[in-house]
Amino acid sequence: MLLDGVLTREEKRLIIRLSSCLNLEPHQPAEIYQAIIDGVDTEDGELLSADEQHEIYKTVFEVAIINASLSKDEFRVMAHLRDIFAIDDEEHDLVERELRDMVKQRFEDPNMVEKTLNNLRDSVRVVTTLFDNVRKKNHGET
Repeated sequence: MLLDGVLTREEKRLIIRLSSCLNLEPHQPAEIYQAIIDGVDTEDGELLSADEQHEIYKTVFEVAIINASLSKDEFRVMAHLRDIFAIDDEEHDLVERELRDMVKQRFEDPNMVEKTLNNLRDSVRVVTTLFDNVRKKNHGET
């Protein structure tokens, strides 16, 4: 999120949701942000189970698809989460199915359901492409 030096409103929204999912104290995101800016290491947090990682990824992805105006920066965040949580294609497909079901249950207006499902489909395509690029870069593939 800090690569371009600008935290957009959408990126802040993702940070807030991620912070909540990680049960961070209110002051911790600002401290982590400052540590990144200053190039200082922070204390390690608690390890997350695979189920916790799945739920966090799904929850943050939900925020991403509900906000239809996300940029490539926010999708990079999703791709990075997918990489660090080791979300493989099968689990990513499961998250997509869970989000599809959630959209169908949450919205009554068929137009809103269709719009959100289209946004989900487009988001999944972008995240998958970016994830493949991140995976190749991080794992030395060409």
